[in-house]
Amino acid sequence: MTRHPSPIRPAVPADAPRIYALIRALADYEHLLDAVDATQEMITEALFGPHPRLFCDVAEQDGQVVGLAVWFYNFSTFRGRHGIYLEDLFVEPDHRGKGLGKALLHRLAQRCITEKLARLEWSVLDWNAPSIAFYKGLGAELMDEWTICRVSDQALWRLAGHGPFTGHAEVEAKA
Repeated sequence: MTRHPSPIRPAVPADAPRIYALIRALADYEHLLDAVDATQEMITEALFGPHPRLFCDVAEQDGQVVGLAVWFYNFSTFRGRHGIYLEDLFVEPDHRGKGLGKALLHRLAQRCITEKLARLEWSVLDWNAPSIAFYKGLGAELMDEWTICRVSDQALWRLAGHGPFTGHAEVEAKA
């Protein structure tokens, strides 16, 4: 029996331009492109800098990166173990329905099992019915009783006791 190579692999620095393009494509799909202020350089540094805290697996088809899973480790104090939080899962529309999204999630689930992690979790926009159906079909439980809270930009600066939000360059200059 001939074994075919997996279409899923860990991202390498040469993938950075495609990863960034796919992140922007996801933001566009989610009607959030105007919220993207990350640059390709920022994503490259986060993934491949000296102490990465962000990770990425990519899906290839015909030698081209056409999908990604961007993730990081989180921790459950209730479970006493780390888990994986999937920040972004995206497969280009022309390559959907070929099992690549499922393969990306399968790779993360394997990592959870191998590393004895407590769980794999992610968020999905409530209007994204195709993704919700896909996730439910994989056995994902939608956590309706949990609401994500976020503090960013001006509210984050206020919470930290800083003055008006002027951008992150000011913080970097003081460091």
